[in-house]
Amino acid sequence: MRFPQGKPKALTLSYDDGVEQDIRLMELMNQYGIKGTFNLNSGLFAEEGTMYPKGQIHRRMTTKAIFELFKDSGQEIAVHTLTHPHLESLPVAAVLNEVLEDRKRLEEMFGVIVRGMAYPFGTYNDVVVEALKMADIVYARTTKSTECFDIPDDLLRLPATCHHNNPRLMELADEFIDNTPLKHPYLFYLWGHSYEFEKDNNWHVIEEFFEKVSYREDVWYATNIEIFQYIEAFNQLEYSVNTRIIKNPSACDIYINHSGKDMVIPSGQCVRLE
Repeated sequence: MRFPQGKPKALTLSYDDGVEQDIRLMELMNQYGIKGTFNLNSGLFAEEGTMYPKGQIHRRMTTKAIFELFKDSGQEIAVHTLTHPHLESLPVAAVLNEVLEDRKRLEEMFGVIVRGMAYPFGTYNDVVVEALKMADIVYARTTKSTECFDIPDDLLRLPATCHHNNPRLMELADEFIDNTPLKHPYLFYLWGHSYEFEKDNNWHVIEEFFEKVSYREDVWYATNIEIFQYIEAFNQLEYSVNTRIIKNPSACDIYINHSGKDMVIPSGQCVRLE
């Protein structure tokens, strides 16, 4: 597989909670052409006119501020549950309510279909995963880090490459930029909370990372759902018995590398390999 336009690498972000520091993060993302996903608790939006005590770091945005920041921003909005509980401690009905009600409110608010998620606290169990399937959630990010660029096999137990506070962040960025995939494409998946930049006084970390990885011709900058929908479309390719004929039944063009040569399988068409 290759990403759109034959690019061998993709990069995406995943940030949680819908806090005021997302405004600055969004400004930096726009400045550097970075895309990603913001996971929101629609049941915890701050009341209009909320005044936070001096020194409070975790400051959730109001419904109005959330809407103004993310509407038509080009970034993805995803589920983080209604009230941010430990899902594995709840009965199934309560898990479904937390996920579906958050999804419903976000969809009504932004006029989009929401199918992605990040687990509150990164915790879950098999019962929770089965509930997400019933709720039509197609991916759910954990808080686990792989420190590699592999495409995850289980999108409902989705690990990241790393958190932005990982001491190897820039080392991993160098590996991502300097190395060329020989077979499978690379995915750099970064996660965190934007309020942590204020808490740790280290906004320079994300700026230096963006400077390193941005505007690369071989990198696709995309939201979580854009990447996983593309992977899903690639997995739907149909092959002849001898694998020399490939049909693309999906609605998007799919790029592959065959014998060292990049080629495209156009939407709805069959291609015969040479």
